[in-house]
Amino acid sequence: MFVSNVGLGRLVGLGWRQALLSFTMFGDLFEEDYSTVSDYQYGREKKLKTKGLEPPAPREFTNLSGIRNQGGTCYLNSLLQTLHFTPEFREALFSLGPEELGSFEDKDKPDAKVRIIPLQLQRLFAQLLLLDQDAASTADLTDSFGWTSNEEDFLDLTVAVKNVSSLEDALWNMYVEEEVFDCDNLYHCGTCDKLVKAAKSAKLRKLPPFLTVSLLRFNFDFVKRERYKETSCYTFPLRINFKPFCEQSDTDDLEYVYELFSVIIHKGGCYGGHYHVYIKDVDHLGNWQFQEEKSKPGMNLKDLQNEEEIDDDPLIILKAILLQEESNLIPVDQLGQKLLKKIGMSWNKKYRKQYGPLRKFLQLHSQIFLLSPDESTVSLLKNGSLQAESHFPRNDQHIFKTLTSESPGLNDGTSCPHWFDINDSKVQPIKEKDIERQFQGKESAYMLFYRKSQLQRPPEARANPRYGVPCHLLNEMDAANIELQTKRAECDSIDNNFDLHLHLGPHYHFLNGALHPVVSQAESTLDLTFDKRKTLGDLRQSIFQLLEFWEGDMVLSVAKLVPAGLHVYQMLDGDDLTLCELEIADGEDLFVWNGVEVGGIQIPTGSDCEPLLLNVLHLATSSEGEKCQQLVESPHVFPSNAEVGAVLTALAVPVGVLFINTTDPAGEENWVAIPKEDLKKTFREQGLRDRSSVLVQDSSDDNSLLLKQGKWFTGMNEVNWLQVQNLCELGSEEKQVKISATVNTVVFDIRIKAIKELKLMKELAENSCLRPIDRNGKLLCPVPDSYTLKEAELKMGSSLGLCPGKAPTSSQLFLFFTVGSDVQPGTEMEIIVEETMSVRDCLQLMLGKSGLPGDRWHLRKMDWCYEAGEPLCEEDATLRELMICSGDTLLLIEGKLPPPGFLKVPLWWYQPGGSPGHWKNHQDQRNGAPSPGGVWRAAATQGAPGDLHGEVSLRYLGDLEISEEATVAELKSQAMTLSSSSGFVIPSPAFLRAWTVERKRLGRLLRINRQQLRDYKLGRKTEICLEPLQEEENLGPQDVVLRTRMRLPGERAYAPCVDLVWDTARGWTAGSLRQRVAHFCSLPVEKIEIAKYFPEKFEWLPISSWNQQFTKRKKKKKQDNLQGAPYYLKDGDTIGIKNVLLEDDGDFSTDADDLGRGTPRRPSSHDALRERSRDLGCGATTPGRPRAPEASLSIHVRSFR
Repeated sequence: MFVSNVGLGRLVGLGWRQALLSFTMFGDLFEEDYSTVSDYQYGREKKLKTKGLEPPAPREFTNLSGIRNQGGTCYLNSLLQTLHFTPEFREALFSLGPEELGSFEDKDKPDAKVRIIPLQLQRLFAQLLLLDQDAASTADLTDSFGWTSNEEDFLDLTVAVKNVSSLEDALWNMYVEEEVFDCDNLYHCGTCDKLVKAAKSAKLRKLPPFLTVSLLRFNFDFVKRERYKETSCYTFPLRINFKPFCEQSDTDDLEYVYELFSVIIHKGGCYGGHYHVYIKDVDHLGNWQFQEEKSKPGMNLKDLQNEEEIDDDPLIILKAILLQEESNLIPVDQLGQKLLKKIGMSWNKKYRKQYGPLRKFLQLHSQIFLLSPDESTVSLLKNGSLQAESHFPRNDQHIFKTLTSESPGLNDGTSCPHWFDINDSKVQPIKEKDIERQFQGKESAYMLFYRKSQLQRPPEARANPRYGVPCHLLNEMDAANIELQTKRAECDSIDNNFDLHLHLGPHYHFLNGALHPVVSQAESTLDLTFDKRKTLGDLRQSIFQLLEFWEGDMVLSVAKLVPAGLHVYQMLDGDDLTLCELEIADGEDLFVWNGVEVGGIQIPTGSDCEPLLLNVLHLATSSEGEKCQQLVESPHVFPSNAEVGAVLTALAVPVGVLFINTTDPAGEENWVAIPKEDLKKTFREQGLRDRSSVLVQDSSDDNSLLLKQGKWFTGMNEVNWLQVQNLCELGSEEKQVKISATVNTVVFDIRIKAIKELKLMKELAENSCLRPIDRNGKLLCPVPDSYTLKEAELKMGSSLGLCPGKAPTSSQLFLFFTVGSDVQPGTEMEIIVEETMSVRDCLQLMLGKSGLPGDRWHLRKMDWCYEAGEPLCEEDATLRELMICSGDTLLLIEGKLPPPGFLKVPLWWYQPGGSPGHWKNHQDQRNGAPSPGGVWRAAATQGAPGDLHGEVSLRYLGDLEISEEATVAELKSQAMTLSSSSGFVIPSPAFLRAWTVERKRLGRLLRINRQQLRDYKLGRKTEICLEPLQEEENLGPQDVVLRTRMRLPGERAYAPCVDLVWDTARGWTAGSLRQRVAHFCSLPVEKIEIAKYFPEKFEWLPISSWNQQFTKRKKKKKQDNLQGAPYYLKDGDTIGIKNVLLEDDGDFSTDADDLGRGTPRRPSSHDALRERSRDLGCGATTPGRPRAPEASLSIHVRSFR
């Protein structure tokens, strides 16, 4: 039998036809058998589905890409990988251009001829070569050919396995042995028309460059009538000579020598299983390295010792890691992760104690490593990269080469072939001897691929995956890799970012044993998303930048919201530690403060003094001062480490007995007395927790509660009743009645019994409800009839009011509401609404009940401080969605809310009291004094001291509704359109400067005109002030605006203020500021003195370039930063300037300062000299801050011999 040759282009048909025959001939043979496939494969596929939005993982250490299994495509994946690792086929496919195949852009055109299958195959091969992902997808490819069969001629030697021990034996039987026709089995000759003796045989006439051999592993047993798989031993050579099986010719013997380069393996039985492939990497595209090999056999003992010493030298390890990067550039965080993978230990555990933090180590070796300005990325300097290897000792150079040999081609040996096991997505290196394991068994070879040994690859193709790939595919893969890197960076950021809730100390006050917001929770808290891999110092710096108004030291402490309020626990320390190392959790509450006091009060911190909110029950006192038999309940806050007896002190009970509420195993509540000796125990030791109940009995009252058998009583009768007051019929004789009950009594039964005993009309049974009465006599939310006393949380002895009207159903809400934010007890109105009602409908219903006209109203929920909280902005949301509950109080506030994404900003006009350099009102302040309430007289914190100490006016312009996406420049433009600003002549928005207004003073400067308002994180209560300028101003992000005033020589006064813009790009140092001021005043820098003014304390703090501090431990000069202590310099601060050529007494104060401090005495020259000497010797400190530690002075004297 003669077999014709098949060209290289026909191999495409081999892959498709084999794949299609696999599905059509063998039924469910190629269905995945999950029991025989490794857990890795299908666990990985399921994970991919759940994380579909995440980008694929990068390639693993082999630097080769697998193919994802679509379900039953493992055989196709193996064939595709074989074709891909046939470089001649791959390059022939890439050589087909648009002339032969068309393009994807024309596939929808009716007259265009586009061959989708080879185009998709080109793209798949390009992804396998160049795209940085662990596995490619064949979804587009399989969709393109739709699994339709197309018969083509190809070379496919099918050999028997049954009763044959090897491939050579099978070929011998097929192409060498002859079948003889004689005796009774003669051959009929067509030429002579006779039966003659003959011999029949088959020979291979011509061999192709690539030969495919299919092993008939699957057979049919006609006796058992079932299929089965041959698992007997069947060997095949790695190198085979086909000459004995071919026709005799003069062709060189080497033309018949073939080498094995791919083995498709089937694992499982004839009714199911899984395919993977062993492939020889002809072009050495992958990294053939075994991770489990720790040392090489050729290494001697000295080499191994040197390699162990490498781990002790971080310089060698870090250089080797950076040299493996394409651009020698890597984020510092990833450098630490790669170091962990290489040596199996993190930097902090192995090197930190000896070398310090990683960033510090990189800074100390600046001749080798180059850090970015923000210290987020690091790279090798060019000379450090070129001479990296030469810097190593000679005996370590071979180890350095080993460290840098993980990229493809660096450690590839030419002596042994590189084989890989490609199992769908997973790619692992194997050794050539591993092929012998596939000779027999349930996991054995199914198809063999041989290539001519004389086929040679060009040198430039070696370890070069870009070789032969068309330019358009190279560009497509490069763009895809950039997109993958971007998506991975985004996912990495999402995975490593967490939310922090920053509670700002200046917005809190200490009240009733805990911290509470001064205004509202939203105004006092900032939400910050931060990378948990960054350090505490990075977090602190970010908060400094976020809170431009912050003055003084900044301390971060872990806090927690407890029922009593906000409590501060441990202080965070260690700016070099990451947030992960500090065990900061997602959603953590952090308190930002000065570490000493809040609102002038030193607060307790730590878990020992955690505040407890206790419910204290005691007998009510009548208006005459006598005690009644009615219990009242009031909340009290105590520290956990306080003595239990503090309850008696808080209630002013000199001698008494305390009872705590306990629950027995049967679920019944009992009151147990605390022994007198246990009153010295702390609340924590006594087992009290938040919301625990404590009963106080005054021992001087004989008629009070007595203890009997662990339960409490009134007189001698056990308290098992509720007191119901008649609030339905005022004319009734009965005012109140006691109804006996247990914790399991239903409220409906109590109500009906109360109606009978109060002798009320029976009609009230259908139209009445019970409402608890608090200690202030206020009626609370009605209790549903179906509740038991335990479910309604009603305690024995409580007072209830029998009121007209039905209780709300389970789908309804009982709400209180009032007009305005000034809530007076007893003035609230009541309403019952459906919980599915929208905020808009609820607002209209409340307006109608209040008799208020108009639509310029909105709702706010009253917070726990009985103040107006956040507005209910989502008018279309239901009350249930906004978590409005029965018993909540809503406030009707005048003023329509801005639409979502908009701000309603009150605008003010800055009037600095006629200081020069500002545009004046052409109508002379609107021809008269402003209307009352239209002008604030604010302290001139940013204005000039001295003569203008008095006041700075802020004139109200009106409210401006503006989008959060608007820029600062757009805010200024819209403000100029207000009618109230028509009297001011401003050429353009560039002649305006925008500030926030905080506590009736200028706060932050909105310096960048192009920046959106959203970026400044303006709250709903933010107010903005506009300051007119004489010249256009476009401030940069590093520019700081200061108010400078020149000291008048011979007088204790200053000239009018002049604004100075200081570029802080080179640092916030005193020297930089002094140079800028000297240049601004046209004076030599050594002939001026400057000081910052603190208007709240009427004091000046000189700014000297000599006040750098020296620390004993580091012996290193520490540059001062004017943003920090003691200056806390910011926009709008006043800087006094003194010309020492004219006046050199060291005094910056004015007479007004002396009056403000209450010290009219003018300091003498001796006092000034002593003050200046103290500043130079000990470092400047903030006036009026006696708690600030003094800086030590270290003088180093060199030893001379």
